[in-house]
Amino acid sequence: MSDPVVALAMLAIFLFIILLGFPIAFTLMAMGIGFGYYAYFDPDRMWRAYHRAVKVDADQLTQIQLWIEGLFNNRIFDLFVNQTYSVMANDVLTAVPLFLFMGYIVERANIVARLFHTLNIAARHLPGSMAVAALITCTLFATATGIVGAVVTLMGLLAFPAMLKARYDTSLAAGVICAGGTLGILIPPSIMLIVYAAASGVSIVKLYAGALFPGLLLAGLYVIYVITRSTLQPKLAPKPTREEVGSYSTLQIMWQLLTSFLPLAFLILAVLGAILFGLATPSEAAAVGALGGLLLTFAYRAFTWQRLRESVYLTLRTTAMVCWLFVGSWTFSSVFSYLGGEQIISEFVTGLDISPIAFLLMAQLIIFLLGWPLEWSEIIIIFVPIFLPLLPHFGIDPLFFGILVALNLQTSFLTPPMAMSAYYLKGIAPPHVQLNQIFKGNYPFLAMVVFAMIILYNFPQIAFWLPDQVYGH
Repeated sequence: MSDPVVALAMLAIFLFIILLGFPIAFTLMAMGIGFGYYAYFDPDRMWRAYHRAVKVDADQLTQIQLWIEGLFNNRIFDLFVNQTYSVMANDVLTAVPLFLFMGYIVERANIVARLFHTLNIAARHLPGSMAVAALITCTLFATATGIVGAVVTLMGLLAFPAMLKARYDTSLAAGVICAGGTLGILIPPSIMLIVYAAASGVSIVKLYAGALFPGLLLAGLYVIYVITRSTLQPKLAPKPTREEVGSYSTLQIMWQLLTSFLPLAFLILAVLGAILFGLATPSEAAAVGALGGLLLTFAYRAFTWQRLRESVYLTLRTTAMVCWLFVGSWTFSSVFSYLGGEQIISEFVTGLDISPIAFLLMAQLIIFLLGWPLEWSEIIIIFVPIFLPLLPHFGIDPLFFGILVALNLQTSFLTPPMAMSAYYLKGIAPPHVQLNQIFKGNYPFLAMVVFAMIILYNFPQIAFWLPDQVYGH
């Protein structure tokens, strides 16, 4: 069996194992080391260690230790150690725990609850006002945290029961929460974009600038869809009664918007503005955001040691998952490439003689299908790097490709069987809400994602305009 065939077998076995439910990071490391031992096997190097063990005049235990040393005298172990060090020393990934902490601590400061309540009052005259308020809150919260689970869970606790109580259609309300919650992987400071930047070598600063308008475009399409459908089918989203929203003057509404929206908006602008205008690196801006989130909890009198411990624990857990995924994937991809796997895939794709748009469609379709069984982290870290070497051949900018992928990966949270946002919501929804109702509510928003991708492909300046204006071509 030739090395490229072994590489393809390695990829197929990996997919089979993760579909069985094994942990992704440790599966990657085990597969990388196992196949790497074969790939880097050097009989002369091993036998030299064996001969050295035989010649040494030592006790039996020492002899066994020397034989074991010979058995592990393989370059794959050096590679694994070096890859682990490279991940932990990666400056781009330093921003991950800081942004995560900012998101988790803001989530616990009760700012989002205040914001949703105020926006619900301000939008009360719009069709589907509560759903619109939920989407706007999700969008703003997404810019404060790139954590999909946190947004869906929090909004599922705040807005979902409120919409059901206001006689909203269950599927529509569920779709709003799930789709709005996934915006966090597209709108900066997205953790997904940090991971893509580390995997692709694209500037995270330019990625953030490029993703801002597409993210707002998608959020805008969601709002337009909700207003349009609520206008055509008012029974799905009844207008609130005066008793439900209460009686507020314009001045009162403005004051509530200022006290709930302004602190969060200032934090977001401080973080993103510092990054986009080169005033701070992403890691430095993330540190400012983490400190700002902590100060907000004090300002809103929401700080407790319990909330701080929870935020730190969740930050460490998620950061460890991302870092070990990188260690495993880089070890796996190094062995896969050494065996000739990337080369055989590259030769196959370039041999098809397809146009750039056909390649983009094929790549996005594969990523869409991978989103059914896999989460975004596995797709970005394991499979997207397979496409990256092909981009120069088709003349595709990796920044543009990354934003298309970020749009596409919205679907991985919305489509069964994985559909993590649906499971997040189901976990905290009332018992009578069925998973099928949540899936049904997601489908129209999936159509909005596809529509946004079509718009972005036909008008790429949506992604390129801001990076070009701020950083030049």
